[in-house]
Amino acid sequence: MINADDVKRLRDRTGAGILDCKKALEATDNDLDKALDWLREKGITKAMSKADRIAAEGLGAVIINDNEAVILEVNSETDFVAKNDEFKNLVLEIGNTILKNKVTTLDEALKLETTKGTIHDLIVAATAKIGEKISLRRFTLITKQDQELFGSYLHMGGKIAVLVVISGGNEEIAKNLTMQVAAMNPKYIKREDISPSDLEHEKLIIKEQAINEGKPEAIALKMVEGRINKFYQEVCLNEQSFIKNNDITVKQYIENNNCDIKQMIRYEVGEGMEKRDDNFADEVMSQLN
Repeated sequence: MINADDVKRLRDRTGAGILDCKKALEATDNDLDKALDWLREKGITKAMSKADRIAAEGLGAVIINDNEAVILEVNSETDFVAKNDEFKNLVLEIGNTILKNKVTTLDEALKLETTKGTIHDLIVAATAKIGEKISLRRFTLITKQDQELFGSYLHMGGKIAVLVVISGGNEEIAKNLTMQVAAMNPKYIKREDISPSDLEHEKLIIKEQAINEGKPEAIALKMVEGRINKFYQEVCLNEQSFIKNNDITVKQYIENNNCDIKQMIRYEVGEGMEKRDDNFADEVMSQLN
């Protein structure tokens, strides 16, 4: 029996239609590589540039070496590939190379030499071998002071990656804060980090919401103050309820433990990117039956 996941993988690699992929697998006893050759021999494979494909899956990673750390995101087209050990090793090699050379831009990173060519060469080779578009999307390098601590956390194996720097405290506190960041997705550490223009924009939105609710402008202006505090609680790490004790805020938690949060970075794989159709398996099954 033809497996829908195999049809999906073959279609991802070739761009051929679902029914053609089904025929190819039937003709080759479900051997993906032979099915790929079968489609090529029949001239059915679609001339599909990998550069134009959607790569919004993948992994985030954090690598720490003494006082330096890097957080990065490498994308693939499917979650299936992201779970592959070869892909995981590629992510680590890219991260270690960036950390060793301390570059700051993607262009610089892609030109870095490894034992197997540049990072760009590694990505091209992996793309050719795996059959999916693979790309280094972003990274951030952080250097801490001797008295500071790194905290890192990977959720779901790397679907969300978090890196924080704290002064004071200990590793357990740092870990708790990274889990807070992963779960609650704050955009800022404290309200002072919000730019004046972003804050005024948010206040304007709150005011217009109140007016659209039928409130007079004078009352709407008074409502802004109350609602902006709720906004702070949503987007500022320090003002969020602490996930391990909702009776206190994160600010109270760090004050109770004599520490401070210096830096915070959170990467969620594929955030802000176009996603593939999650109903593809249903589409395949409907045509296989």
